[in-house]
Amino acid sequence: MGDVAMTVPVLRALTHQYPELKITVLTRAFFKPFFRGLNNVTVFSADLKGKHKGVYGLYKLARELNKDNQFYAIADLHCVLRSKILKFFLRYKHFISINKGRKEKRFLTDGNVFTQLKTTHQRYTDVFNELGYPIDLSKPTFPEKAVLNEKTKYLIESNHKNLIGIAPFAAHEGKMYPLNLMKEVIKTLSKNYKVVLFGGGVKEAQILNDIENKYNNVVSVANKLALDEELDIISNLDVMLSMDSGNGHLAAMLGVKVVTIWGVTHPFAGFAPFNQPKDYALLANRNKFPKIPTSIYGNKYPEGYEHASGSIKPETIVNKIKSII
Repeated sequence: MGDVAMTVPVLRALTHQYPELKITVLTRAFFKPFFRGLNNVTVFSADLKGKHKGVYGLYKLARELNKDNQFYAIADLHCVLRSKILKFFLRYKHFISINKGRKEKRFLTDGNVFTQLKTTHQRYTDVFNELGYPIDLSKPTFPEKAVLNEKTKYLIESNHKNLIGIAPFAAHEGKMYPLNLMKEVIKTLSKNYKVVLFGGGVKEAQILNDIENKYNNVVSVANKLALDEELDIISNLDVMLSMDSGNGHLAAMLGVKVVTIWGVTHPFAGFAPFNQPKDYALLANRNKFPKIPTSIYGNKYPEGYEHASGSIKPETIVNKIKSII
């Protein structure tokens, strides 16, 4: 999800700087709301678990795409086996794939280097540069805050002026802030601000509902809204607090300020949310955990590193958010 969300600021810049272009985004149907409001951008949904599954499914997908489109170029921003197979079935003049920098990232996680690598956003722009459409990301634009419907207004109703979003979960334990410490952060912030909790999955939603019931001025929207409605609420946040995970990228693509907590991963790998100051990234203590980053996606780490982000004190997080507001 985060990878898809990171394409949005790049496509927004592309369409602003080249308004004559017509863009078709091929992605899963679930991600379609990400691209709302982008000029000359349509979304073609791939059913990768149904009719477009497997090689024959990709052949059928290509036939559907070729039927109504004459593509001048294909920008492969994912570069996986599926997209490599698909390119053989598509009609095109130019096909450029992203260079994910796998070798540099391997050096980073092996401890051979510790330096900032090219960001994922820049890797996306490199693809369009090679296609003949150089993009300037230095002066980004963002959509206006969404107008909330009655349902979302009711959910986040508050006497407080400021809204803080918190997304405490990630795909892997090594990327998550310890839940007991996160509850301290939520408790403190909820004294002065309205806190909105984001997450997905039955287990996560139950945890967030329990936190909602424990503290005043806290509401969980997990599994209560459509993605469109969640994005509307996110666009109205003053700050989003996220792990190195998708919700941070959703907020960033909407122009929201994002504070991120980093455990066994590190911004040097290039996955920091778009257009955020470096000091918005709160990092685990590398003196205590010198092998960070242990992996790119946070799925591999030595024993004892699973709670590395716990070396960041709750008051550090609270003070950072207060300073931004």
